[in-house]
Amino acid sequence: MQVIPAIDLLGDYAVRLEQGNYDRVLFRQPIEEFMSRIVATSPELIHVVDLEGARSGELRSSVVHRCVDVADGIDLQVSGGIRSIESAHAALTAGATRVIMGTAVWSEPFALSTLVGALGEQLVVALDVRDDQIEVRGWLASTGLRVDDALERCVDAGVRRLHVTAIDRDGTMTGPDMALYERVCSSGIAVVAAGGVRNDLDIEALEAVGCEGAVMGLGYLERLGLVLDVE
Repeated sequence: MQVIPAIDLLGDYAVRLEQGNYDRVLFRQPIEEFMSRIVATSPELIHVVDLEGARSGELRSSVVHRCVDVADGIDLQVSGGIRSIESAHAALTAGATRVIMGTAVWSEPFALSTLVGALGEQLVVALDVRDDQIEVRGWLASTGLRVDDALERCVDAGVRRLHVTAIDRDGTMTGPDMALYERVCSSGIAVVAAGGVRNDLDIEALEAVGCEGAVMGLGYLERLGLVLDVE
């Protein structure tokens, strides 16, 4: 079971939002300072989300470069504003190991198959879930697509890995939505879980239902005894 620390970016800062709400910033620190604290714990993989890119729809390759420089060889999975094959390749060229895509995946009927064909193992499909529906554009819009329908499309398209976020649990430290993760793991696709993951007990529960990894934000730092400058 892979534990993946998260770094969310807004402007020139690493931040943590509550439930994806841009008006609820729990803390902020300069990108390099926060990234260095994560790198010092020697994770196998770091989850990087450019919130500004997710909101604007434009990948900030320069920010990816900054994170790669500090990561010092640690693999990065990157998301936020990656809405075309070209921007996915730009993120990978900037140093990302794999890219997470959501908005572009659900934009048109054949987009998913096209992206899988172009990116293969380097593509991770985002299922950002609120009220059993898939949200996109930085969690600011709903597709109207239900989780089970999205899973069926992913299976049919040959998706290798899913990044599944329970939006209402994100940044709340209330524990993961186990019913959601049990459902998505039943698809047979590899699943990375995110949203509300607090501690080793949550990680063990997610592993028990079949998740291959869990992203931790506040929970990761508390687990390691790191202190944040919370606003």
